[in-house]
Amino acid sequence: MIARLPERTLLSGQYARLEPLDSAKHLDDLWPRVGGEHNAALWTWMPDGPYLSKTDLDAGLTAKAATADPLFFAVIDQRSTRATGFASLMRIEAKHGVIEVGGVMYSPELQRSRIATEAMYLFARYVFEDLGNRRFEWKCDSLNEPSRRAAKRLGFQFEGIFRQHMMIKGENRDTAWFSMLDTEWPARKAAFERWLDPANFTAAGTQLRPLR
Repeated sequence: MIARLPERTLLSGQYARLEPLDSAKHLDDLWPRVGGEHNAALWTWMPDGPYLSKTDLDAGLTAKAATADPLFFAVIDQRSTRATGFASLMRIEAKHGVIEVGGVMYSPELQRSRIATEAMYLFARYVFEDLGNRRFEWKCDSLNEPSRRAAKRLGFQFEGIFRQHMMIKGENRDTAWFSMLDTEWPARKAAFERWLDPANFTAAGTQLRPLR
């Protein structure tokens, strides 16, 4: 069965909301969080950026918002209603039921937060339950250790290294491949929901049980 194509839709959780990226709506929130010289290091592993002026970030976000593959979503903090990062569904192969999460740009305040974890839960639930995909992929530069750790923590299985897979900013990139399958999703979903339960956190926001 052919999977459905992702749409510009709203995905809501307890802590996070994913909504279609729109520079007119999200630029003012994202500029101090991912733009400018002080945030240049965030773009080290990205194929674009850094964006050192607000005008350039506006152009970059506008270009991202215009594409259907990748299809970009802003990551919204439900409490503050501010955009704190963005990510996309990409390399969409509906015929084979395969889709990838990529182009992930998390601001420092979003990294290692409940919002960040729930955003990936919302993507996975949408990919498997609403769109009917068989396989959900995560890929990153093989040297990007934080991304590799995040993939494993989120329940993606490491599959290997594709050597000289692509060129990024004029340099060879070896790519680490990870995947999650539809048959694995029920167990992953249960783990996500246990971790995201408010009872799993102290009043100070510290987790009581890690995501496994």
